[in-house]
Amino acid sequence: MRTRVKICGITRVDDGVAAARAGADAIGLVFWPGTPRCISLAQAQAISAALPPFVARVGLFVDPDPAHVRAALAGLALDALQFHGDEPAALCRSFGRPYLKAIPVREGVDLLECASQFDDAAGLLFDAFRPGDLPGGTGHAFDWSRLTAKIRAALPVPLVLSGGLTPDNVVEAIRRVRPFAVDVSSGVEERDADGRVRRGRKDPARIAAFMRGVRSADQPDGMGDAPS
Repeated sequence: MRTRVKICGITRVDDGVAAARAGADAIGLVFWPGTPRCISLAQAQAISAALPPFVARVGLFVDPDPAHVRAALAGLALDALQFHGDEPAALCRSFGRPYLKAIPVREGVDLLECASQFDDAAGLLFDAFRPGDLPGGTGHAFDWSRLTAKIRAALPVPLVLSGGLTPDNVVEAIRRVRPFAVDVSSGVEERDADGRVRRGRKDPARIAAFMRGVRSADQPDGMGDAPS
């Protein structure tokens, strides 16, 4: 099975086009004001208009006012919604669109119990959790062994892996977890002279390297090498 890829936190038209050209299945447009990756509706419209056919537009929200989501849907043809906060299932499903629900992987959390609340989701996105940090796009991975074969088999909907994925580790991540899809943000962003991530500014070379890694991991022998 081919692993699907979403490049999240797109803030510029050129970055959206680079993701599409590299073969991404979807891009993420962030509407939560608590991150540098947040964009206006006008920015989202410009990015969306520049994309070729068959690239999905996913709108990301964190504990939103329902009116905020409805405004985004009214102004933009979003294919799916992604919720990254403590949203109840009733809110997630109330907009009549396919939705992804993020589940933070942290100590003391029963992942299957959380997943069972969102059995009508299009997918469940498992992400790293760091107290006091952003709810996603932190650049940190969690212990993939938490997603045991038993948990993966019992999930009611497709598994999306996120959290600290990069061109250097995505092969191993896919080989170990075998997700339906991977979701990356900081792992394909530009670095400054000191190696710090420039949140919201994607690097086309890192996007391309990440996609090569995904395709390598998808090879039939499952033993693709990490991209150079």
